Amino acid sequence: MLSVASATAPHNLGQDDVVAAARRVFVGAGRRDFDRIAPVYANAGVLRRQSVRPLDWYVEPHGWEDRTAAYLEGAGALFVQAAQRAIAAAGLKPGDIDVVVTVSSTGVATPSLEARFGDALGLRADVMRVPVFGLGCAGGVSGLGVAARLARGTPGTRVLLVAVETCTLAFRLGRLDMASVVSTALFGDGAAACVLATGPGGLAEVAYVGEHRWPDTLDVMGWRFDDVGFDVVLDRAVPAFAAERVPTAARAILAGGGVALEDVRRFVCHPGGAKVAVALEGALGLADGALADERAVLAAHGNMSAPTVLFVLERALAGGLGDPTAMLALGPGFTASMALLRPAA
Repeated sequence: MLSVASATAPHNLGQDDVVAAARRVFVGAGRRDFDRIAPVYANAGVLRRQSVRPLDWYVEPHGWEDRTAAYLEGAGALFVQAAQRAIAAAGLKPGDIDVVVTVSSTGVATPSLEARFGDALGLRADVMRVPVFGLGCAGGVSGLGVAARLARGTPGTRVLLVAVETCTLAFRLGRLDMASVVSTALFGDGAAACVLATGPGGLAEVAYVGEHRWPDTLDVMGWRFDDVGFDVVLDRAVPAFAAERVPTAARAILAGGGVALEDVRRFVCHPGGAKVAVALEGALGLADGALADERAVLAAHGNMSAPTVLFVLERALAGGLGDPTAMLALGPGFTASMALLRPAA
């Protein structure tokens, strides 16, 4: 791993402003129970987050066309910013990139983002394109695994991974159930990128990657699709699920890399939300409050889905990784995705 870089959306939303806007939406819909659900916002662990559209945009009705236009504009700008920063941090030029892995599950683009914005970025015409959809919150770690395998499979190849999500565009006025309320309390927009290649040096070695998918869990997390756009599926039992199921899955994945759970010196996790962070600390045998970088990213940016864990990694690198470090993210499937990092040779 030669570099990690992030990019944030242009509109900064304070949680108090989001609460005020949500209250207006509920009152406008004739709902009188907002005070009952308002604690969701206070307990989310989010102080502010960034979005590709100003707050007023979200309190107006929008369909597929509006949402897709916002995705293409917002995700495209984030894609270019994060990619430029990661390439520069790796000491490379855009023309040096051989493969681009684009992870995004919050919009649909055909041609995909790296094709639409490759010229603006300066990518070569013969660059290999690998767009990946549907990984959701697991996408940062799963995408890193795809990129690492591609780099390792063809030594000398320089692989750019970009994870970009515009989660806020899924909010809809006509759906005021608890899953939608939780999503408005948690989610933000952002992008992160990294460059990987074989050879000595760099920030860390991606030594092993693995996943575990639990059967009969398709309804835990994901999207429904209708005439308006994406409709969030988010089971309230995710924290309890993580606390109960992650320990066994994490042990099995790490064993594939020859590491015991107790031997991991540092975890870099997708925080999900405040309750998920607490659940992961318990599941991984960590002290209360150990996932401090995860909470800091959540507080400053919200849950951005796939890029979030790479924001945490960027922050963790500044303080130094352990040997080994394990990355962990949970996402639709329902899936646990992990990557084992070692110091670069």
